[in-house]
Amino acid sequence: MSSLFETSSINGLMLSNRFVRSATWEGLAAPDGAITPELVKRTVELARGGVGLIIGGHTHVSREGQVTPWQLGIYKDEFIPGLKRLTDAVHENNGKIIMQLTHSGIFADETLTRQAPLVVSSMDGFGKGPQREITQEDIKGLISAFSSGAKRAQQAGFDGIQLHSAHGYLLGQFLSPLFNKRNDEYGGSIQNRARIHCEICRSIRAETGHDFPLFIKMNCDDFLENGLPPEESLQAALLFEEAGFDAIELSGGTVYLSALPPSRTGINHEGKEAYFKEYALMFKKAINIPLILVGGIRSFEVAEMLLNDGIADYIAMSRPFIREPDLINRWKSGDRQKSKCISDNACFKPGLEGRGVYCVTREREEKRKKGV
Repeated sequence: MSSLFETSSINGLMLSNRFVRSATWEGLAAPDGAITPELVKRTVELARGGVGLIIGGHTHVSREGQVTPWQLGIYKDEFIPGLKRLTDAVHENNGKIIMQLTHSGIFADETLTRQAPLVVSSMDGFGKGPQREITQEDIKGLISAFSSGAKRAQQAGFDGIQLHSAHGYLLGQFLSPLFNKRNDEYGGSIQNRARIHCEICRSIRAETGHDFPLFIKMNCDDFLENGLPPEESLQAALLFEEAGFDAIELSGGTVYLSALPPSRTGINHEGKEAYFKEYALMFKKAINIPLILVGGIRSFEVAEMLLNDGIADYIAMSRPFIREPDLINRWKSGDRQKSKCISDNACFKPGLEGRGVYCVTREREEKRKKGV
């Protein structure tokens, strides 16, 4: 059997294979961020489909950090019972799930939050309205919001958590010299720009204990002028390992801004897959904690190469599972044809319309077959 189907563990979390559902925005939560039956149903489909580890959709830790409508929330205790129904359903179907914690910072949607976005540093000419630069007191509040969210996730039965510090969201804004021009201990050197991550790590450990898996998702490169470069990203990864994070998921790009976004289109042959693999190899040579690689992986052969060649320890995908939640079971059964995802990003449009993220292309194909 392929090494992709070997069991493994990360800080005691036993996983049945090396496949990870990378977090996305499903657009299926209630308006206030509460769980819904449809979101439970979609997540259970992933567990039944054979995904080794599900990273739940990005979840805002405070109301001011919301970036999209119908985004899952973890900012109050009242959400815990509903989230417990989600984790129970996943576990009943032999799945494992961790929660991704995020704050959107400068990209927060004012029409949803009803307040000016929090920014690491004031940025003239960026955005349409007023901004509020994060103060020392705000930073204490952010650390508390992340650690409280982690504790709620633990109480709700999640198998671990992941901090979202990629794609230009708030924690990634702290890392990026484009967004972070602070003159205090949170700005300047990469050690200072990574400081809040390490402080959040310590705060979460104080709330959840050291046996609760704690991952971080980060950019290899912002792909922006004056953004986070690969060399500093690697330095940050080493700081995160030293701080006590259990695994790193490597991605890249910045939402809304970079010409090379996180979710690239037109991935129509193997040469375009795994578009962060060169960076992953650089990271693997330096860090000693597991590396999860995301970014355009569509073929079983590519996934197997990444693992066998020591480029990554785990293979993460997102859009392929929107198209085929049972992709891993299909591959395990012996049908190794590549994912049917054509990487057109059409799946996100219905989410903005209140219908949830789903594969529009598959829907069109099914209608054509039926002659509709």
